[in-house]
Amino acid sequence: MRAWVLLSAVLWYLTGVGWQRNSERTEKGFIYGKPGHPVKIYVKLHHNSPILVCMDFKRAEKETVDPTYLWVGPNEKPLTGNNRINITETGKLMVKDFLEPLSGLYTCTLSYKTVKAETQEEKVVKQRYDFMIFAYREPDYSYQMAVRFTTKSCVGKYNDMLFRVLKKILDNLISDLSCHIIEPSYKCHFVKVPKHGLIPELFIAFQVNPFAPGWKGACNESVDCEDTTNHNILQARNRIEEFFRSQAYIFNHDFSKTLPAMHFVDHSFQIWLVVLGLLVLMLMLHVKPAFPSKSTALNLAHKTSNKNHNLKTRGESIVTCLWRWGT
Repeated sequence: MRAWVLLSAVLWYLTGVGWQRNSERTEKGFIYGKPGHPVKIYVKLHHNSPILVCMDFKRAEKETVDPTYLWVGPNEKPLTGNNRINITETGKLMVKDFLEPLSGLYTCTLSYKTVKAETQEEKVVKQRYDFMIFAYREPDYSYQMAVRFTTKSCVGKYNDMLFRVLKKILDNLISDLSCHIIEPSYKCHFVKVPKHGLIPELFIAFQVNPFAPGWKGACNESVDCEDTTNHNILQARNRIEEFFRSQAYIFNHDFSKTLPAMHFVDHSFQIWLVVLGLLVLMLMLHVKPAFPSKSTALNLAHKTSNKNHNLKTRGESIVTCLWRWGT
């Protein structure tokens, strides 16, 4: 029961975001402003930004008399064209080789005239457009993973609780590698198992990403930090694989007589290698029961004991709770 108690201690200790890319992009690939609303744009590190247009789409569809454009950068100083900043005479902006220090608020003020035909009276109109530009980076590769757990029913709060607890366990397991779990999801299905009836199972999927908060501290002098992030993501993958191997051992030995309704499905752990955002290779890892190495168990025990001196006792009570869920 030692491994299960250790896992339960981590479960008790860990209690309970990714970012989105969105923009107003037309079929031409230009991004237009929105009066009164900042437009958020995400640019991959060391890539060129999209072309930002200093007007909204409706204004661009109309004639504009004597337009002038004033771009102001994150440092609140007017932008002028140089080897990194490209501004056209029609007010379009592109930032080349985008870096993190260039992230921030880019503001453009469009000035133009309206002219009354009968009197030739001119009026100057000004409109401001805000663009929030953020740098982001991707690892050379990451891992998409999937695993299954049996459950008592597809309806109930315990499924969601198990899902949240599992994510936190895995996040804790790889936190010192500056890695974290992103895009987690689960869905319950009924599985017909040979010589058994329909069994409800949770199909859980998640991705391991090497850019957890504070990841910069793991980098040395490398600009893109590829070597460090690639090493860390591989270590994270190995730890998670070892974790599910230990789960297979626990449920095949410690619960050899009676299994709780909620437990890891042996041989269900799978890994897909994701390179540059594309799913290019699938590794079907049928995790065989294997007792975790002594050093791994000692490291985990030391880590959890330093977090909270009372974890072991609390973990034993969680075991009882988990057992009751499945009975």
